[in-house]
Amino acid sequence: MPDPGLRTPLLDFFRRGEVARDIRLQAAQGGMAPRAHEQIALLMLLVDDSDPEIAASAEATINAIPRAALEAFLGRSDASSEMRDYFGLRGVAAAEIAASNADQPLVDMTDDDVLLATPPEGEEEPAGDQPRASTLQKIAALNVAQRMSLAMKGTKEERAVLIRDPNKIVAVAVLSSPKITESEVEAIAKMANVSDEILRMIGFSRNYTKNYNIVHSLVKNPKTPVAMSMNFLQRLSEKDLRSLSTNRNVPEILRVTARKKVVIDK
Repeated sequence: MPDPGLRTPLLDFFRRGEVARDIRLQAAQGGMAPRAHEQIALLMLLVDDSDPEIAASAEATINAIPRAALEAFLGRSDASSEMRDYFGLRGVAAAEIAASNADQPLVDMTDDDVLLATPPEGEEEPAGDQPRASTLQKIAALNVAQRMSLAMKGTKEERAVLIRDPNKIVAVAVLSSPKITESEVEAIAKMANVSDEILRMIGFSRNYTKNYNIVHSLVKNPKTPVAMSMNFLQRLSEKDLRSLSTNRNVPEILRVTARKKVVIDK
């Protein structure tokens, strides 16, 4: 299996063989990845899939990518050397003028029916934290592959529902969405009804943990793995450490350690 030189939570699911056949097939057909980087990486993985139909579909999708678009993508500084080498063996070289944007897949075979009822991202959200009944009904009628597509390309309201999906790969797809914002990630980091694996993924993301509010939210969330929260204590301000030291919703070891740090830092 080729190494695309890229690691993301979504790709890791495919690497570990934890993805159902229908989802692998949809990804091989070009209808799954939200960005060019993940799409190319997925196709490189799936072209060697043990299922002949999936492997053939991935090969066909690679061949369907416009050559100029692929060359421009490979010319980007953030395209991995493994990707350049792989396509170099296929006779495709990096262009001198790189693509300026890679936030969209190079080919998009998404089932548009999934998104037909999706209002524009800027449409007013419902009051409070409760999603509209129509949104819940729409999502309930979708299969896993369709929920993944919606997670990556739907609205903020839909992402807020899908991040709690019982199928972990759907929730991971939410974090892979190019539309997701830091304020959404902060809200997810506060959720007590989200998978601890999702919280772990947020905590391991350098991009997200540059944001103090996300780190603070993770530490206060009782679902966050204790070892991760302990590591983040050194990032907290004295004010937030004091508050944490009396917070009965977090594990006792966090309260005690926060209390000790306040005393030591005096």
